[in-house]
Amino acid sequence: MRTLLKLIVFVILVGVLALGGLRLYFGGGAPYPALVGSPIVAEGGLETVLSHPEPIGNVAVSAAGRVFFTVHPEGQPTGPTLLEWRNGRAEPYPAADLNEALLETPLGLVVDRFERLWVIDSGTHGLGRPRIVAIDLTTDRVVHEHVFSREVAPRGSFLQDLQVDPAGRMIYIADTSFWRKSPALLVYDSATRRTRRVLEAHASTLPQDWTIRTPIREMKFLGGAVTMKPGLDGIAVDPTGQWLVFGAMAHDTMYRIPTSALADEALSDSDLAQRLEALGKKPLSDGLSADLSGNVYITDVEHGAVLRMAPGGGLTTIVRSPRIRWADGLSFGPDGWLYLADSALPQVVLRPRGHIREHGPYHVYRFRPGTTGVPGH
Repeated sequence: MRTLLKLIVFVILVGVLALGGLRLYFGGGAPYPALVGSPIVAEGGLETVLSHPEPIGNVAVSAAGRVFFTVHPEGQPTGPTLLEWRNGRAEPYPAADLNEALLETPLGLVVDRFERLWVIDSGTHGLGRPRIVAIDLTTDRVVHEHVFSREVAPRGSFLQDLQVDPAGRMIYIADTSFWRKSPALLVYDSATRRTRRVLEAHASTLPQDWTIRTPIREMKFLGGAVTMKPGLDGIAVDPTGQWLVFGAMAHDTMYRIPTSALADEALSDSDLAQRLEALGKKPLSDGLSADLSGNVYITDVEHGAVLRMAPGGGLTTIVRSPRIRWADGLSFGPDGWLYLADSALPQVVLRPRGHIREHGPYHVYRFRPGTTGVPGH
């Protein structure tokens, strides 16, 4: 009996110490001041494009108006994870058998100017095979596939967003690295298949000490021991291809860096840091997109909104709606529409499958912000 009592006490102590360690490493976080204002697009201007029983990841729209989306890995999907919305229903893309063989945990996707759909797959936070895939939308065939090495996509990495330069060659990938806490930017040359991991754990890519608060819940878990404070997340390429714009989710500042510097392999991280420019204050954000005038559209994950940052850093609230549970990925489509994936993460992250299904369906919306962007971006 005494031995059993000692064992129980030991287990409790280990649990308390583990919880304390989690709180020290992942906990904390202050409330973030709201930057959202009155939207210029009325509630009626926010249209529902599609509904799906499983949580949406990201969305990409082609110049012809084809709509593609991923199922969010946090939703514990059991079927196809990359889909196309056709004739009012979601169809596996590419075909179901190839979809399953090709992809593990895809999330970010974008259509480049050559009508190729690029998809980034974290390989279950780097535990599997992180990879990038490109599919030619004119033939629906895979035209590029590359598995990243452990050096550039280590265990605990989370490759979750990407953008393609106007030439269709250089690919920029955000490693949020939530569990590893070492976010970085990957620069992938699709012609040479060489990858650089840069700005790793730099102040611009690391999260700050903020707690994300939504009307549904604060993004804290395990009794408050773990606060969701992601690092580098959204990225966008300006229409000239000269600048890469990026922001960490739990960070107050948007940055940009010349793409010519990212392409220069002679530059060290300290050299690249010298070329960073702060654009302005931003909300706690997820996806980004740029229009043809150089404005950057920023999702506000706390307030169900999308804001626009002008080249000078000024913010305008474009849309805000109680229907938006978590403003995630953005993609410009034809005719001036900006598409928004709502991943509803407050009702998805670390939730059981039954809870996730119960709070469906999940949606992609669209609205017209009054400017035009490159389709897919």
